[in-house]
Amino acid sequence: MARKQTYLGKRISKQIESGEEPVKPVRKERVPLDPLIQEAYLEGKAILINKPIHWTSFDVVRKLRGMLQIKKIGHAGTLDPLASGLLIICTGKFTKKINEYMAAEKEYTGSITLGAVTPTYDLESEPEQPKDFSFVTDAMLHQAAAKFTGQIDQYPPVYSAIKKEGVALYKLARRGEEVELEPRKIFIRLFEITSVALPVVQFRVICSTGTYIRSLAHDFGKELGCGGYLSSLCRTRIGEFRLDDALSMDEFEQTLKSLNL
Repeated sequence: MARKQTYLGKRISKQIESGEEPVKPVRKERVPLDPLIQEAYLEGKAILINKPIHWTSFDVVRKLRGMLQIKKIGHAGTLDPLASGLLIICTGKFTKKINEYMAAEKEYTGSITLGAVTPTYDLESEPEQPKDFSFVTDAMLHQAAAKFTGQIDQYPPVYSAIKKEGVALYKLARRGEEVELEPRKIFIRLFEITSVALPVVQFRVICSTGTYIRSLAHDFGKELGCGGYLSSLCRTRIGEFRLDDALSMDEFEQTLKSLNL
């Protein structure tokens, strides 16, 4: 059976096809971990990671599984590859807390680019259907944002990992199959416009679990009448856990090495 290609592998393939010079990750020799350090992670820890863009959430899990040399490890809430920010990784007995962490309130910052839409609602696909956005005023932006606060019905993106009869919607969409979406009730406590430099609008959102910020960006652009798509996203908080307390992948690896001396 052919090995499933990772998101990073697909990205490298696309770069080669487009004539770009891809930067391939350098494989590092695995260093045996001190059993006492490993035991602490086997017992259970919550690791706060600042996920870089172009990594899937499972890329992070896979990398940490190799560093820690343990099998029982998982993440508490997916971040899209083009999003950065806080990812909670649970090990050992703390994997039982994953659902608890996933249910917590989330906070994001990011940008929406007006004047076009994309099939994926973000930059995983090319902008299309360009429209004039010059008529949009600050007052219109704030009024539109206010309409998406409180409890609302939100349609998830067609290109999402939600499953229909056991198959992820994005797989059905890529096959060209028609996908019927059902709205889901979500709660947005805050949708704040933080700065404007049209066509780009910066925002901050505090929302319930299950909220798709990509869908929010798409619906926001639709409400304004000019279209819009998510052009950047960073998760800054999950419940009481904050991005300020998270480590980059390199920082975590260096910390682990220093403990392993």
